[in-house]
Amino acid sequence: MNIALIGSGGREHAICQKISQSKIVNKIICIPGNAGTAEIAENITVDVLDFKKILKTIKSYEIDMVVVGPEEPLVKGIVNFLNKNKIKVFGPNKFASKLEGSKAFMKKICKENNIPTANFKICKNIRDINNFLKKNTFPMVVKADGLAAGKGVTICKDKRQLLSISDQIFKGKFKSSNKIVMEEYLEGEEASYFIIVDKNSFKFFGSAQDHKRVGEKDKGPNTGGMGAYSPAPIITKELEKKIINKIIKPTLNALKQNGNVYKGFLYIGLMIKRNEPFLIEFNVRMGDPECQVIIPRLKTDLVKIFQNSIQDRLYRTKIKWKNEKCMTIALCSKGYPGSYKKNILIPNFDDLRLKKNQIIFHAGTKRNNNNLYSTGGRVLNFTFLGKNFFNIRKEIIKVINKLNWTKGFYRRDIGWRIKR
Repeated sequence: MNIALIGSGGREHAICQKISQSKIVNKIICIPGNAGTAEIAENITVDVLDFKKILKTIKSYEIDMVVVGPEEPLVKGIVNFLNKNKIKVFGPNKFASKLEGSKAFMKKICKENNIPTANFKICKNIRDINNFLKKNTFPMVVKADGLAAGKGVTICKDKRQLLSISDQIFKGKFKSSNKIVMEEYLEGEEASYFIIVDKNSFKFFGSAQDHKRVGEKDKGPNTGGMGAYSPAPIITKELEKKIINKIIKPTLNALKQNGNVYKGFLYIGLMIKRNEPFLIEFNVRMGDPECQVIIPRLKTDLVKIFQNSIQDRLYRTKIKWKNEKCMTIALCSKGYPGSYKKNILIPNFDDLRLKKNQIIFHAGTKRNNNNLYSTGGRVLNFTFLGKNFFNIRKEIIKVINKLNWTKGFYRRDIGWRIKR
């Protein structure tokens, strides 16, 4: 079969590589892809939000299935558009994608269904903010309601910072947001739990822990993710039952009651506090960089999993995992998540020699005359498998040091919370 994968980041390179290992796949096209996907698929330069051009491309390449990687086309309704044109597509529809596309929508579902989450208020103006401040203490969390590429969340230490951030959002800092969600700050340990869903059921699809802050020891502003590891040691069998019964089942049932069935990946972002799960956020796709540490551990044919989700036959699927652990560290352009330079040569990349359990997923890269250049904030994901997280991290850092890209930086402490 022929598959089209939409997206251009490290997540898409990881998915593309796993798709390429399927025996039932003939051809893969990536829209638009990156330098990594170009080695195993054909990259097609089309805007991921130009649905008509995507449809034309899909038809010309006789595509049998479309897999959507990033959130924005999902939130904008690409699944509805492709289904209407009788194209098989893996991912949630426009309504279900509001779980990520609107934090206010997600919070309302939590409130209506007693799903554990931080105390919150949806604010449209300064008056709403002041009312929330009367009943809560700092630090507080300010979230842009809509999509913000992983940069819409700020933990505010005082009123001055909070009002400044809120004012920026109200004035259109993020095009998708004209309101904010104010939350109490929850102390605890973050974790990510993933499932894959069809009309009738869902299956566990890995756990991971991400590092959002740009600086070591989790200091500095939020990013799209500086690194991750899988599985998440904090998620025990007892905790998993709570996640399923208190968060996942009520959410999926609430969507069904609205006449909307969820299909595709669902990422449950959690804060674990005294062995109780609190929902921080939903993502309607695989996380990035969590995908890069979950997908390499997968033993089951990913394409067959996609097929069974689309056809509502997940109950037939037994998803198997490798025993190994996996970690990824993101090599980023200096200046990220603020302003940074693009089209910077990465001169030593092709001289790197990797072992069998070592992968580099491209995130923001392109090839020009056989040379590799950076095109984004997160550039490369160094992703290694092994038995021990500490040893994996040492091996990754060794390879990054061999690359010696002076225009980049990375966190040396990914997995710093791990106790074993």
